[in-house]
Amino acid sequence: MRVGLVGTGYVAKLRAEALQQDERSHLVAVVGNTPEKTAAFANNYQAQAMSSTSQLVDFDVDLVIVSNVNRDHGALARLALQAGKHVVVEYPLSLDVPEAIELIALSKVKKKLLHVEHLEILGGLHQALKQNLSQIGHVFYARYSTINPQHPAPRKWTYNQELFGFPLIGALSRLHRLVDLFGSVSSVNCHNRFWQTDQEYYQSYFCTTQLNFTNGLLAEVVYGKGETLWQAERKFEVHGENGGLIFDGDNGVLVHSGETKPIEVGTRRGLFAKDTTMVLDHLIDGTPLYITPEESLYTLRVADAAKRSTETGVTEIVDTKTFDPNE
Repeated sequence: MRVGLVGTGYVAKLRAEALQQDERSHLVAVVGNTPEKTAAFANNYQAQAMSSTSQLVDFDVDLVIVSNVNRDHGALARLALQAGKHVVVEYPLSLDVPEAIELIALSKVKKKLLHVEHLEILGGLHQALKQNLSQIGHVFYARYSTINPQHPAPRKWTYNQELFGFPLIGALSRLHRLVDLFGSVSSVNCHNRFWQTDQEYYQSYFCTTQLNFTNGLLAEVVYGKGETLWQAERKFEVHGENGGLIFDGDNGVLVHSGETKPIEVGTRRGLFAKDTTMVLDHLIDGTPLYITPEESLYTLRVADAAKRSTETGVTEIVDTKTFDPNE
């Protein structure tokens, strides 16, 4: 499988290493933001440096992997699909729901793979949570909090609203974990705040979101990063009528009948390699993938509702009819 890679950053490096380690794939072309960095990256993996994405998709490649800034995901995926290439794109597929819908339709017309990576579904914490969920009875509340203080905040694209997108869209996994576990969302209420003294980059972001699921579950998502935050947190709590599951960092416990039992949580390492292997398995052997683009699209709809809620100041309704893996 001949592969072209768009991007030369950290995630692109992990993709390149995964491709290099699998004898079924061959990274043959790379394109990045600057000629110098692209040339160095391509040389490191014995690939050919390209001057543009158009040149890359016209090259002799079977698969294009999009691993660059969120803003460009949709346009680059479209370019590759129109050229008749299979496409892997890191989430989100697009910052725009209508564009994402069009891309999924285009992939079906072209009969090409469109895979949106969602590593959080493959991770040890998510798998441990799924395996133990039945032990706590009917789930009525969940809370997922990720706080990342950074002093000073970096001047990089993840702190740029145009390049990263609305934070819950750019960081779609904050919502997708919950949607994957609990299904369709009926309404979203979201409030956020930016601290910004630079026109191009913000220094901090903080967001609180309430999700009402159609099964009656209430979930809260807290997401923050930057200079105004002082205590790091990565915590996932799920509370049921017969117990609770509490994951704090990489440690998990089951609280049940007055007892606390440790839960083994697998590593987060090697997930890009695992995702890459599963893509190759699918393309070569027809093995089903762990997620469909329609499932990612649904979470994008929920995130877009959260964005609208911050703009309108009211609770936004999510169309539950769109929760259909075969739409």
